[in-house]
Amino acid sequence: MAVSLSSTGSVKLLGALVRSGSLWSSSGSRALHVTAVCCKNRAARIRVGKGYRPLTYEESFYPHQIGHRKGWLSHNTSNLKGEEGAAERTIEDVFIRRFIFGTFHGCLADEIVIKRRGNLLIVCALMLQKLPPQKFYFLIGYSETILSYFYKCPIKLEIQTLQDKAVYKYL
Repeated sequence: MAVSLSSTGSVKLLGALVRSGSLWSSSGSRALHVTAVCCKNRAARIRVGKGYRPLTYEESFYPHQIGHRKGWLSHNTSNLKGEEGAAERTIEDVFIRRFIFGTFHGCLADEIVIKRRGNLLIVCALMLQKLPPQKFYFLIGYSETILSYFYKCPIKLEIQTLQDKAVYKYL
């Protein structure tokens, strides 16, 4: 139980807890755990270093800047008011990301962007040139065909290849 001891209301609350016996453990000794409030959000934050760590475009922005400085990785209208199927779209997006990651293993240079336009599903990705072009063409056709059969809608892969990972900035 985290309690702030700075106000008189908190002191009265502690007094009531002591009188009721809820601060006593089964062994008969007192047990009170007081912690400070921690309001920092540290999830998905990149620590600033000495300037030698390369960052991609997706990693360079904080999570709270999505929608202001950086766009979403999944473009659809299922999150609008009155629309159904938001959970199903999220599960489909996760499956598509894992399928593409497994099919083009070690070739992804950045995150995958999924766009839904009516019945058409467009998957955009940046790939590293680790495979010969014939194999890339085969894997693109294979992925479009398999995913089209799974989701029963046309799926188009838009792939751009790079020599090295695209570095947006160094931290």
